[in-house]
Amino acid sequence: MDFTEIEYEAHGPIRIIRLNRPDKRNCIGPTTHLELIDAWARFRDDDEALVAILTGAGDKAFCAGGDLEAGFDLVPSTQDEIAAHDHGERPGILGPSRWTDIYKPVIAAVNGIAYAGGLEWACFADMRIVEEHASFGVTCRRWNIGLADGGSQRLPRIVGMGRAMELILTGKVISASEAFRIGLANEIVPKGQSLSYAMELATFLCTLPQPAMRSDKEAAVRGFGESLAEGLRIEAECFNRSIHREETHEGLRRFLHRDHPDRQMGTPAKTPGLVRD
Repeated sequence: MDFTEIEYEAHGPIRIIRLNRPDKRNCIGPTTHLELIDAWARFRDDDEALVAILTGAGDKAFCAGGDLEAGFDLVPSTQDEIAAHDHGERPGILGPSRWTDIYKPVIAAVNGIAYAGGLEWACFADMRIVEEHASFGVTCRRWNIGLADGGSQRLPRIVGMGRAMELILTGKVISASEAFRIGLANEIVPKGQSLSYAMELATFLCTLPQPAMRSDKEAAVRGFGESLAEGLRIEAECFNRSIHREETHEGLRRFLHRDHPDRQMGTPAKTPGLVRD
């Protein structure tokens, strides 16, 4: 597919998926929806792609949600389509937001407003690097448009039910600093710097052995909300899939021989943190 409303960039093992409708505040319409499905499928299925960064074009908006000028073109309208959505047989309303099997790391570089479906896509990511002028809100509340791309499920998992219900029910808009305070933002960075900070983090993630990282993400995602016993069973299944990999033997060798930047005497630790002094 040739993209017209998003950009898909390869930077070594890192993929940048950029919503590219700055004149529309990067809102998602029917074409964007299809392009996002294609882009995320490429990332998921590409063995050379290790980390994805989702961001928006320009400096005003990460994503303002669905393109309301498209009317009902994005939503199921026939009984068959409604049933297919109800049964989980469609990827989502605004792209493949209902996919839960991408176990590679995903970072959102939030470079402006993240409203309604844009907030939902920010929550799709594992971590959110947020610019100081960004803001978040379930602004679709005022138009009687419900959350359909994971917001009612992912937001409570990130910030807790009480904070999530406040945002979901009131539709209030919160600042980047408030998002950081409640745990929605992992880090606040200066305006124009979210992508470069996300690239720094993604580059570090690419240096780590991948199998255990992915199996741990899978265990966390699949086990969340299950009973402790079921969660532990899922964890054991994922652990046993990764522990016998060649990367584990190499990791043990590096540990035993202190062959790692964090373990070498006389050198500063090189593992970056998300919060800087």
